[in-house]
Amino acid sequence: MGAFRADFRLSFFDAALMKDPAGILEKQGPNTRHPDMIRFTKNSQVVELRPVIAAYLEEAMGYADAGLRPPKEEYQLELPDELSEALQADSELNEAFQLLTPGRQRSYVINLNSAKKSVTRRARIEKFRGKIIAGKGATER
Repeated sequence: MGAFRADFRLSFFDAALMKDPAGILEKQGPNTRHPDMIRFTKNSQVVELRPVIAAYLEEAMGYADAGLRPPKEEYQLELPDELSEALQADSELNEAFQLLTPGRQRSYVINLNSAKKSVTRRARIEKFRGKIIAGKGATER
């Protein structure tokens, strides 16, 4: 459960297993693969959705009790051209990038893809070089 300024949420682990027959699960953000939360903006919504929430919780607990986990999805990360060029030109950077966890690699791709201009992406790659070699993600200190 999480409480925020405008809403409160009930999130589910291993949400890729959830069926969502009521269609109420939402993605937490644009880079989230599976809808995994129910968002509430009013307390009355909890009362209205009580049977659905109970069914979803029972479903999630059943998966947990059975030890079920969603299958690993093969995910091919599409690198921005500027990053591909930098990795080809700098073997130390390439080796360090390949050693990063998939999530850390994805953090750099998301950050670089948010830049509109190629020159900005190149500047960010140069700024990130030390962090990549240190084995950190784009948002880590």
